[in-house]
Amino acid sequence: MRKLVIVSNRLPVTIKVENDNLLYYPSAGGLATGLNSVAQNRENLWIGWPGLSIEEAHQQAIIREDLKKQNMFPVFLSEEDFHLYYEGFSNKVIWPHFHYFTQYTQYEEAYWQTYQSVNAYFAEVICEHLQGDELVWVHDYHLMLLPALIRAKFPDISIGFFLHIPFPSYEIFRILPWREDLLNGLLGADLVGFHTFSYMRHFLSCVYRLAGYEHDIGYISKEDRLVHVDVFPMGIDYEKFAAVSAEQPDTLLKTIRQKHPRQKSSCRLTDSTTPKASLKG
Repeated sequence: MRKLVIVSNRLPVTIKVENDNLLYYPSAGGLATGLNSVAQNRENLWIGWPGLSIEEAHQQAIIREDLKKQNMFPVFLSEEDFHLYYEGFSNKVIWPHFHYFTQYTQYEEAYWQTYQSVNAYFAEVICEHLQGDELVWVHDYHLMLLPALIRAKFPDISIGFFLHIPFPSYEIFRILPWREDLLNGLLGADLVGFHTFSYMRHFLSCVYRLAGYEHDIGYISKEDRLVHVDVFPMGIDYEKFAAVSAEQPDTLLKTIRQKHPRQKSSCRLTDSTTPKASLKG
């Protein structure tokens, strides 16, 4: 079985520094949750940002050694790069635009320039770990340029890409000044996956109308290879979540109070959602 290299913006762990000590916590979010079961069932390497800007070389070395034990490798980003690439282009351009909130799209060239440079840096780090016979699985809108960048250095390697958010219609996508670059980045993959048929259909329409490539039942003929586009509804580890949800609220509240005795009298169990929940596809 070939080695699987998973690439995402965030690693499934988040690092925090408390009293000069490095603490590691499981990352929250659907991507890390959905992929954990896959990553644990085969030989793999997971590459991504560790959730904290670390610029001191000795701390970076310690983190690399710690994460190596969990088959992970960190991509370190400066605070400025993270701000422009993640909070900027990823979340102020692609996120609202792909969810049809075009009034919130911010067309900042600095965001785009950093998005390009960070994707190129990810490619550089990833290629240092490749021999050419691995399966590379790239995830989500933060790294849409990455498949083509890896393909340029390893022409015959197997690359998959999965988009965890909607892909908009041609009428929306064509507004972006960087539309062709994003499409060509994704077409560097051998397999491009989406949650729903509508997202897949929008992507194929954009590829034809903007890049000029037709498809035959989801297969795009690009130069000397085929790009397969398909639908893969993503699920979760049901048994894991069912076991937690089966626990009675009173029991859960009792557990919380035992862990935090000082707040025992004021402890309340509240269920809430984030403001961004309404934007999700």
